[in-house]
Amino acid sequence: MVLFAPFKGITYNLKRFKDIPTLLTPPYDVITEEEQDYYYRIHPYNVIRLILGKERIGDTDWDNKYTRAADLFKKWQETGILVRAKNPCIYLTCITYEIKGKIKHRWGIIGLVKIEDSDSKMILPHERTFSAHKEDRLRLMKACSAQLSQIFGLYSDPENKIIEIVKEEVDISSPLIDFEFRDKTRHKMWIIENEPSLFGELFELFKEKRIMIADGHHRYETSRNFRDMMRIRYGRNPNRSYEFVMMYLVNMEDEGLTVLPSHRLLKKAKEFELNKFLTEAKKFFEITKSDLLDEREIAKKLLNLGKSNNAFAFFSHGSPDIYFLSLKESAKNEIGNDIHPALKKLDVLVLSRLIFQKILGFSKEDLDNTNIFHYTTDIGKAIEQVKNGEYQMVFLLNPTKIEDIKEVTLNSLIMPRKSTYFYPKILTGLVFNKVDPDEIIQLPQF
Repeated sequence: MVLFAPFKGITYNLKRFKDIPTLLTPPYDVITEEEQDYYYRIHPYNVIRLILGKERIGDTDWDNKYTRAADLFKKWQETGILVRAKNPCIYLTCITYEIKGKIKHRWGIIGLVKIEDSDSKMILPHERTFSAHKEDRLRLMKACSAQLSQIFGLYSDPENKIIEIVKEEVDISSPLIDFEFRDKTRHKMWIIENEPSLFGELFELFKEKRIMIADGHHRYETSRNFRDMMRIRYGRNPNRSYEFVMMYLVNMEDEGLTVLPSHRLLKKAKEFELNKFLTEAKKFFEITKSDLLDEREIAKKLLNLGKSNNAFAFFSHGSPDIYFLSLKESAKNEIGNDIHPALKKLDVLVLSRLIFQKILGFSKEDLDNTNIFHYTTDIGKAIEQVKNGEYQMVFLLNPTKIEDIKEVTLNSLIMPRKSTYFYPKILTGLVFNKVDPDEIIQLPQF
């Protein structure tokens, strides 16, 4: 079962800081070097110094970006930059954003969830992870003894009961935090403290749920690895703080949930020649050529094609045309019989098996090589980067359907890397969770 609990979160001192967005960042793994510099400049207490510190010439095992983050985290608590709640809390959030001309609101709650073992059927990943990211996050967690950002989890609640009962406990018109971030998303947060009846009801409701990890797979596995280390040192008490991880939880049926596509940009494919590629691709796909390069029209046509079939668009450097590819019925067996039917539905899997491996000749190891493959959600930017020669080609995809994600996850399957991009990302810096090995998490009673 899923065990959900409130916790004594650490936040920036709201009595001291009014310009909250200058303190926050997106998740560490989407921040570029230029953005890292920007966040360093805008505020001396920006969370970038904790989650993505700068490396220095002469760094040692005793003085490096991880130890500096730990020193700052401790100092900021001691000097009142950061403050910890006196009682266990949950945190209600609402993100308002515009997409395709429509205003959406995504509601979520932040709390602790008991960490499950890798064979758990209750907390489910949906994408592959990579060891380098996990090693980096583990070093940071060990240094700071804290979880500095939330795992993004999804649960199914068709009646939206969980969010509705939480909203009843707050004045929706008066959030504690209300600001617009630099990407034009609006963020609100309410803190609910010391409400044992509500906490107990949530505890019972979540016991019957499964949680799918939408974003933060590396951090979740890191939290499990950290837990295992702490068990060796401090024992296996089931309710010690290191047995739990901080999660941001969203209803899978929430109308504010948006999944964007992750388009594939390629630096270079060996011996690529456009006409030869198209000839090979015609074995598997119906191909139509267009001089259409307006991103909205491309997205519209791709979406229509994708309603009934696996489809994507292709554009290469030096070509005036874009090509739309739709999978032939006769080619579906070419994907292979070694994978589950739920995976065969995914455009990213079809692209990987038939285009990247069979036609372009990439190995499975190549597909994980970030020197070859890059990802973006922006069609216009991708096309421009191919036009100017920064990349050799791009494959444009439709968003992965939430029902396909659910089917893959509930069958305990793993999607290819970067199959989904849940938008907007959760901002880092709203709430932190201190992991004190001597602290016991009190599970609510209903």
